[in-house]
Amino acid sequence: MSASRQNLIEVRVKRITYEAECINSYELVPAAGGNLTPFSAGSHIDLHLPNGMIRSYSLLNDPRERHRYVIAVNKDGAGRGGSGFVHDNLKAGDVIAVSEPSNNFALCEDAELSVLIAGGIGITPLLSMIRRLEAQGRRWKLFYAARTRRAAAFLDELQALRPCAGSSMHVDFDDERSGQVFDLAAIINAAPASAHLYCCGPVPMLGAFEAAAADRPIGHVHVEYFQAREAPATAGGFEVKLARSNRTIAVEPGQTILDALLAAGIAANHACAEGVCGTCETRLIDGVPDHRDQFLSKDEQAANKTIMICCSGAKSSALVLDL
Repeated sequence: MSASRQNLIEVRVKRITYEAECINSYELVPAAGGNLTPFSAGSHIDLHLPNGMIRSYSLLNDPRERHRYVIAVNKDGAGRGGSGFVHDNLKAGDVIAVSEPSNNFALCEDAELSVLIAGGIGITPLLSMIRRLEAQGRRWKLFYAARTRRAAAFLDELQALRPCAGSSMHVDFDDERSGQVFDLAAIINAAPASAHLYCCGPVPMLGAFEAAAADRPIGHVHVEYFQAREAPATAGGFEVKLARSNRTIAVEPGQTILDALLAAGIAANHACAEGVCGTCETRLIDGVPDHRDQFLSKDEQAANKTIMICCSGAKSSALVLDL
């Protein structure tokens, strides 16, 4: 959400730790002391960075902890600058604002078995899930793929675990295979029908995961995207009519709906700007959207009841939004 619309928490960077090649973890504690807002496994927070960027990061620590939030940030040279800013500018002792935790990747805590599949930095929300499952004595299986051991964060921590009976961990590195490919379909096919499946990682992995799990019950398949699967809609050439404020805003070529609203001085909710986090979800009253997000399910997109204004556009000449 925009800073004006969201409850923010001031936190101090207590510790920055090297975790793997290009990956640091950041321990954040309440700047004023006391406890932080509780969170559940799979949650994320939005960092409101001093340069004006807002970026979402998964919480990786034990959900029972109230004294800190811990995130990990992969410095992505192909990204939009948020991770680079965090790595290059955030220092121990700095005070920044973060959102209260929210969860779009919730753990089903009563599943007989949780199958967790991570690619690279996608291990972060799954770490929190493992901690929760271990605390409950629930069975889990982790499949963790990375380019190299040097690029795999939290390996030591994971390998030090003594999993409860029936749980296990499997690691896979691109440079240590003997010609075999990380076989997502085989992992999913081997899971019992009652298992809940979770995947977080790069876009190609998530696409392969969703394809392999297509015949599973929708409620048993869980994904979290860290980046957009397709480019935002910036063709413009349409209007958005704001029902509550009785305003009409033109979306020009090269703009997203969010760009146009912010340029008009409208404090629209937003965070990731890629249609991943769900912060900018807005109720759609009329019109035909061009959905580009990874947050809504296919059924939710087909229903056309909401739209992610940071990345989605319009197939009609106008959209009427509940703003």
